[in-house]
Formats: sequence, structure tokens, C-alpha cells
Amino acid sequence: MAYEEIRIKTEVGRCLLCHDAPCNNMCPKKVNPGKIIQSLRFENPIGAAKEKGPGNPCLTCDAPCVSFCNRGIIDKAIDIPYVMSNIGNKTVPNVDVDLSTEFCKVTCENPFFLSSSVVGSNYEMVTKAFEMGWAGVAFKTVGFFIPDEVSPRFAALEKENQPFVGFKNIEQTSDHSLEENLGFLKELKKNYPSKVLIGSIMGQNEEEWTRLAQLMEQAGVDIIECNFSCPQMVGEGLGSDVGTNLDLVERYTRATRRGTKLPILAKMTPNITDMVEPAECAIKAGADGIAAINTIKSIMNVDLDDFVSEPKVDGKSTVGGYSGKAVKPIALRFINDMKQNPMLRNVPISGMGGIETWKDAAEFMALGCGTVQVTTAVMQYGYRIIEDMIDGMKNYLKEKGMVSVTELIGMANANITDAESVNRATIEYPKFDRSKCVTCGRCYLSCYDGGHQALRMDEATKTPILDPAKCVGCQLCKLICPAGAIGVGARVKK
Repeated sequence: MAYEEIRIKTEVGRCLLCHDAPCNNMCPKKVNPGKIIQSLRFENPIGAAKEKGPGNPCLTCDAPCVSFCNRGIIDKAIDIPYVMSNIGNKTVPNVDVDLSTEFCKVTCENPFFLSSSVVGSNYEMVTKAFEMGWAGVAFKTVGFFIPDEVSPRFAALEKENQPFVGFKNIEQTSDHSLEENLGFLKELKKNYPSKVLIGSIMGQNEEEWTRLAQLMEQAGVDIIECNFSCPQMVGEGLGSDVGTNLDLVERYTRATRRGTKLPILAKMTPNITDMVEPAECAIKAGADGIAAINTIKSIMNVDLDDFVSEPKVDGKSTVGGYSGKAVKPIALRFINDMKQNPMLRNVPISGMGGIETWKDAAEFMALGCGTVQVTTAVMQYGYRIIEDMIDGMKNYLKEKGMVSVTELIGMANANITDAESVNRATIEYPKFDRSKCVTCGRCYLSCYDGGHQALRMDEATKTPILDPAKCVGCQLCKLICPAGAIGVGARVKK
């Protein structure tokens, strides 16, 4: 039982998360094991327990679902009975929580939006997303030009068999005509008046920014987002070239303001040392809020046979935008920078960058974001992730005794301080649970080769022994341990 959490995490991590999962269709108990595994995968164990119901329905079942598991075609089917028998029955208080937010004076039914990208680029796609529960969409960036796109245009970074640790794209703005996009937006607002439409725009000069803002307002969008940050646009004064140029940020924001009375978001580029400066320029020039972060300029996966990086476009590649789970810490850092700035502290921020689960979203909101936007996770898993985002966020708020998601906003900012102010007078030692130790020696290797040589291996038991005189409390060993056998010990003065 010591490794139950690790085993379940590993097992559900193997699941293919099939569309129309055969395990659901073949379950005689009608408990939808595929949906339960999906909730576990997306960090919503309480939702999984609710879906399972009381008791263990697998106890009196011969598990025909396992025989139909698509993972079994590749290697070994998911051990669904094991997962089901170890979910537990944890519950949360039966109280109402409010996920609605007001962002730039626009009411949102929940904080979850699709970010401006391929995941929100036509009427049918956005309709499906709205029906599934997304509160709004930043529609894919429109302009007066139509890009000539490449094929292929995506690449993924793997680590130890984990795909999509990071993701690269070399896609540009909408490949629909401006007239088509305006038609999509008008129809969406007509049929989904309570959903929030953000019109993302990109002009090539001041006149175009002004005219695009006018057209977005006429189409019925609720908010306009200025794309100052797309890293793969070609041409001077486009995309991230704008976001790194304070003069262009100011001029194009003012030009957009001349064309509309709607709230304006300035979408910032992370391809810069200090995001505060361009954000301040945008607010001074008339923007009402900030969207951050866009993707990070990157080169990915150089093939050491033909020396072409991915994605390979007829033997060549180019710098593109990096996104996915791996960029979340970078996004959070930029957002905190802005929220620590006196001028920007109360400016609304729509956060994005590596959000896959409700927990990721909660981190962004705890650092001050009023809404969050998602792309890469949708490209990997589909719009369905919204189910566990909504349910998981509600469950978390109930556990914390909060009645509104707005209570969460900014809760973490006070705990981010400068490097000189953190406690440097004490050491927090690691604590070893030898009943869980599998004697792999990973902690010893990491400490000796990458730390402070504070561990040695007991020759008799093959378990680690700590030398407090050498230990600096870095806790690298805790992070490395694959068995969860190292925890947090006492904090003492140096």
C-alpha cells in the first residue's frame, strides 16, 4: 500500500484517453472507467470518486473492459480493476461555489478560455467548445492578410516517454479571409450571447490596427486582444517584434483605442527580459488589461542524421513558438513580475502558458490572473478537458471553504519575495522513510554527483544514510526519489 499513489499515477498515465473509449462501452456496471481515469489524469481525484460512486463496482465483475482496452494493442492493457479499487471515496462539502468572474467589466461564466490559436479558428470548433463548457474564446488572430502556411507545422518535445512535455508550432495567423472570420464572430455572438468573444487582431500599420478594432466591435466581440507577440510572423513590425519595441506597443495600442470603446488586452511576448515595461506602455496608451504569455522562440529536435530541426518543411525548419507544460514556470514568473509592479498591480491579466488542468489554472489565478487561456492541452487532449477543469476547480474551492473563484485571485503574490528576504538562517533537512525505500540509490547518486556529498549507502541495508554536517538542505534527494520515500524533516538554525 506504500506505493499506491505512485502505481495509480503510473497506470493512468499509460491510458490513451481514447475518444469513445471502448472500456466505457464494455462496462456492464455502467461506471465509465475511461471518464474516471481521465479525471485522475487531470488531477481531479474527487471527481473520479464521484463518477465511480460508493463502494467498488469492480469487486463483482470479471472486467471485460480490460479485454477491449486499446492500450493492450501496444503493450499491456490498463489494469482498470486495480485503478478502480484504489480511488477511494473522498468527498467535499455539498455547497454551491461560484466560478463566474468579471474581467475588464465583462461577465464570464467561468475563468476558462481558449487562447487565440488553431483551437478557436472557425464557427464549428468554437460552437463545440462552448457547448462543452468553455466560457469564452480568444478567436484566432485576424488581419488584412492571409498567411501562406507550411506543412508540417508542429513538433513535440519528449522526455522519458512523456510526449508533449513541450510543443513547438510555426503556424501564423488565421488562414481564413477577414470576411469569413467576421462572419464566424457575428454568428457566434448571435447564437451564444452569454459566451465571451475576444477578437484577436494584428495590423501592419496604425491604420490597420484602428480599422481592425472597428470591425471587431461591429462583429459583436466583447474584448479586443492586440497580438503584439506571435514569434513566427515574418515582416518588420509584426508579432513579437512589436512586443519588444516600446514605441510600437504604444503607437499600436493607441491606434486600436481610436477604433473602439471595447476593453483592450495587450498580448505580451516572453521573448524579452522585462515584460513590465511594454505592459506599462500598453496600459498608458489605452489598454485595459494584459494577456500573457505568448509562445517562446525556439528550435526543437535537431535530427542528427540529416541535421534538420523539427518540424521539417522540405528539408528546412525555422524558429517557432514553444508552449506546453514546460513553459508554465516562465509564464508564472512574468505574471508575478507584473503583479508586483505598483502600476500594474490592479490591471486585469488573462494568463496562459502550460495550463493543462484545473490545478495549473488555479496557480495562475493565485498569482493574480482573472481568467486563463488554453491551447496546447486542447490540441493534445481535446476540448473535453474543460469537464475536469470546472469540476476540479469547484472541488478545490469547496475543500478550501471558498464560495467564489474570485477569492483565489492574488492569494500567492504576497509569498513571492526578493532573494535577499527569504530565510537564509535555517536548514530544512530531508526525512527518510526506510519502509518505502527500494534501495535504488538514486538519491545517493544525485547528492554525490550533483549535490553536496551528504549521503552514503549503508553496505548492509543498501539504504541511504545522511551526514548532517554536509547536508545543506537543498532536498535534491527528495525530488529525485522515485518511491516517495523522502519527505520534509525538521527545520533548524544553521
